[in-house]
Amino acid sequence: MELTRRQTLALGVATGMTLVLPLPALAAVEEVGGIDDFTGGATPSDSGVTVTAPEIAENGNTVPIAVDAPGAVEIRVYATGNPLPGIATFRFGPLAGSQSASTRVRLSGTQDVVAIAKMADGSFAQASKTVKVTIGGCGG
Repeated sequence: MELTRRQTLALGVATGMTLVLPLPALAAVEEVGGIDDFTGGATPSDSGVTVTAPEIAENGNTVPIAVDAPGAVEIRVYATGNPLPGIATFRFGPLAGSQSASTRVRLSGTQDVVAIAKMADGSFAQASKTVKVTIGGCGG
């Protein structure tokens, strides 16, 4: 079997694309959605944030979560096992009655839900909760 130049070029491009495309997706999961970008490299304290989520979620498509961080100006929520870990951002202005929020999220499987809060003084606090998912919500 003889390959023409055009076929060889097409085969090479297809092989190259197959090798290159998955790399950005893997990098995004390993850095857990830019936590370091949000905190600026600062180490968050382990107090000041409360994450409420069920221990066991029957279906990963709609998992209820709630976060509470008195004195926070912003809270970011991450699902460490999801293909795209950053799942929610909540910002609070000076007239906010409380610094808490709740929503439903999609989880791909058993994993930690991590909430990091930026406090009004510029410090950071975090909390996490492990959620066991019996039926994954991201196609699995």
